[in-house]
Amino acid sequence: MSIFVPENPDLYLGFRSGHPILRSLFGTLMNTHAVLEFACRPLDSRLLLASNSTVSTMIKQFLAKIPRKSSKSNTSDPDGGSSSSSITNDVSNNNGFLNTYNAISSRLNTVKKMSSSIFPASIMPAGEMIDPRVPFKDVQNSDKLRLLISKLNLCSKLYDFSDQNQDSIEKDIKRQTLSEIIDFLSSESPKLTEPAMFSICKMCGNNLFRDFPPKNSIFSQRGETEDEEPCFDPAWSHLQLVYEILARFLTQTSLDPKIAKQYIDHSFILRLLDLFDTEDPRERDCLKAILHRVYGKFMVHRPFIRMVVSNIIYRFVFETEKHNGIAELLEIFGSVISGFALPLKKEHKMFLLRALVPLHKPKSVGVYHHQLTYCVVQFVEKEPKLSSDVIKGLLKFWPVTSSQKQLMFLSELEELLEMIHTDEFEKIMVPLFRRINCCLRSSHFQVAERAHFLWNNEHILHLIMCNRQVIMPLVFSSLEQNSQKHWSRTVVNLAQNMMKMLDDVDHELVVSCQGRMEEDKSTLTVAAERRRLTWERLESVSIMEETATTCVVSC
Repeated sequence: MSIFVPENPDLYLGFRSGHPILRSLFGTLMNTHAVLEFACRPLDSRLLLASNSTVSTMIKQFLAKIPRKSSKSNTSDPDGGSSSSSITNDVSNNNGFLNTYNAISSRLNTVKKMSSSIFPASIMPAGEMIDPRVPFKDVQNSDKLRLLISKLNLCSKLYDFSDQNQDSIEKDIKRQTLSEIIDFLSSESPKLTEPAMFSICKMCGNNLFRDFPPKNSIFSQRGETEDEEPCFDPAWSHLQLVYEILARFLTQTSLDPKIAKQYIDHSFILRLLDLFDTEDPRERDCLKAILHRVYGKFMVHRPFIRMVVSNIIYRFVFETEKHNGIAELLEIFGSVISGFALPLKKEHKMFLLRALVPLHKPKSVGVYHHQLTYCVVQFVEKEPKLSSDVIKGLLKFWPVTSSQKQLMFLSELEELLEMIHTDEFEKIMVPLFRRINCCLRSSHFQVAERAHFLWNNEHILHLIMCNRQVIMPLVFSSLEQNSQKHWSRTVVNLAQNMMKMLDDVDHELVVSCQGRMEEDKSTLTVAAERRRLTWERLESVSIMEETATTCVVSC
């Protein structure tokens, strides 16, 4: 690199003077390493010679373009003494070097164009960002990401949507800007820089992450499948656009997860999962799609997401029993479980037994039972040996007083029994059919019907017949009773058909069960008679004591 020194030493001193404008111009030239380099060295009485005449000519042409204009400013230099007018005189005496104080101010647009070529866009000061109201089509491709950041910063401002008339103009501008950002991300498919990623995540976080107000209504005892009246967020017109921007960002083909994970971090995901408790069903649907994409895009965050969801379920089951997004979380995990590799990890099995199975306990299980059944069935399909453990959990949380929950449990039980193996079935058949026997004797006709329908399933019927010596004595009395005197005609017909089928398959077993049932009836009759006599004796003794007490008092 050649060393350039002005031909006139006084011109060099002019650059090195204390005037701020001159020092700024000198610094700009010093930073342009690709063109020239100033060497600051002591001056003597001899003139400094130019070592590069080409660069000297370039500097002269640049200075010649600045118009001659006198300055009336009286600003003092940092050394304290001479005014700007003295500096102007000194420079004018050195080969026509002019005062640049007002000249550079009058040529502001020219300086900005030069600064964009000297300084990269990534380090341009914030004051030179593009006006966010400028459309994307009116800027060059190299400036579109800068304009995107400006628009994202504009949309980071929040407004109060409880009053629709307040800041209506600003809200409309923000909504239009959000729509422009969506169109840009959809049509352009730009390769986002790190500042752009940061701005997108910051804007989405500012708009989405918020605390929900407590419910005004006191929790009331409702039906297990009854939904509350949905509550819609008044800011949804903006929130929907923000969710769309976040979705477009996550689906960018050029998005590098290794870079984006710095901004979609654990804190961001935790706040995102907290939003599932919103009462607005439209927002929960958007969150479901967003979380699914985050789980698929960022493999490094998958264990953390599973852990946080498990904690949400634990708190819901064992503490509050209040959460609006359990169904959506389970729907996401239904697809996640289907992608688990075999053999299943211990972590996944613990999630099934400690999180999913206890979800049958809350009163509001009907709201999410369909999604819960799907998740449980996905686990059992992957590893059928888990079926016995799951059924034991169902029996542990089996409802006693709720007919609606009993119907849901019987439906899920049938799906599990369709996949169970014989060896696993034998482990749980005794406690299972004791519970089914209670359902057969239920006075609720739908529960009794659903329990009888288990025999219509071929796989379940095969398991029952293979173990009929153990199972039939457990349920025979209920079948016999239903076939004779149940109040529902449908239940009577189902019970009679089952009795006929059993008699055709194993008549001896039916006779044996009838004999055992008669013995049980006689035993119950004897016990009832003994209990009646005991009560009669107690009553007679009580009467005698009362009579004796009356006589003593009268005497």
